[in-house]
Amino acid sequence: MTMKLNIPNTLSLIRIIMVPVFMATLIFMSPLGIWGKIVPAIVFVITALTDMLDGKIARKYNMITDFGKFIDPLADKFMIFGSMLALLVCDSYAPIRAVFVWVAAVIVFRELGVTSLRLVCAGSSGKVIAASMLGKAKTVSQMVGTVLIILNPVITPDNFVISYVCMGIMTLTTVVSGIDYFRAYLPLIDTNK
Repeated sequence: MTMKLNIPNTLSLIRIIMVPVFMATLIFMSPLGIWGKIVPAIVFVITALTDMLDGKIARKYNMITDFGKFIDPLADKFMIFGSMLALLVCDSYAPIRAVFVWVAAVIVFRELGVTSLRLVCAGSSGKVIAASMLGKAKTVSQMVGTVLIILNPVITPDNFVISYVCMGIMTLTTVVSGIDYFRAYLPLIDTNK
């Protein structure tokens, strides 16, 4: 049996493959000063652009598939999880680590909870719910926030105010969109199956 992927789904898979590339550039280049922040930020932005591009292509050319509805948000999760892990191990971001670890925990718990609900819902009712506007806002806030956190030592080397603001916005959109997904999915789950 062969699996044929359309362009949007291929872009989602490319995004997953780019995650370790981004992590390696951030972790190993971070000690190199300004370029150690700019290069990983560029890699992250290019990777994030595949998310925007795959959605536009899927909608414009009617290439929306159930596999795409599942793999696209999963690729986003890999991207965000990878970026959080990389930021947590880089010494350049040690000043925000004590707060960032809690932001990362909220994001991980929300993402795993929503993904679990998606799987259970797909199994019990056969329905796959596409990302909502709140879910998309959450993804944008996480991606933009991550880029700004990566670049914070370049933009304002003496303080991490930008990072703290980004972490606040990321946490808020993560929690609000998580509540929205739970409200959408829970009625679709048949607990007797």
